[in-house]
Amino acid sequence: MKLYFRDNFFNAGQTEILNEENQRVGEVDLRSMFGSGLDIYDGNGNPVYSGSFPLLSNKWSITEPSGEEVGVLRAQMSFFSKKYEYEAFERGVYELLSPAFSQEYEITDENGALAASFAKVSSWFDSSAYCLDNFTRSVDSYEWITVILGMHEIQKRQR
Repeated sequence: MKLYFRDNFFNAGQTEILNEENQRVGEVDLRSMFGSGLDIYDGNGNPVYSGSFPLLSNKWSITEPSGEEVGVLRAQMSFFSKKYEYEAFERGVYELLSPAFSQEYEITDENGALAASFAKVSSWFDSSAYCLDNFTRSVDSYEWITVILGMHEIQKRQR
């Protein structure tokens, strides 16, 4: 199932997570325009994941509502592509990869199998909007949304 979600232009406020039928299945809460933390809620309004940069770190930490860290996203050095690594604790390490000028990414597991894919679907002047297609059960779609928006935050920090 494909999910659609977006960032806000001012990096604050709530945005919906929609399915292919344009039905609301969750929400992204960008906590503050002065910070880069966010919370993800399921279709019933229950918190499922949070993402933020730990103090003095360039890694994006993903936690459950209990505060337990479930994974870490980090940028990887690459000259002709955009490359990130997501370590989903006790579930494997995933590589997020996109050719240099592409807006499409593939997420592969340690064996090279396609775990998910996503693409930026917004125009130049819009806030960043994405379409996610998840193919694995080990990382759910809400967690991937937290990872993808974390990747977007890392990119903003690097600019």
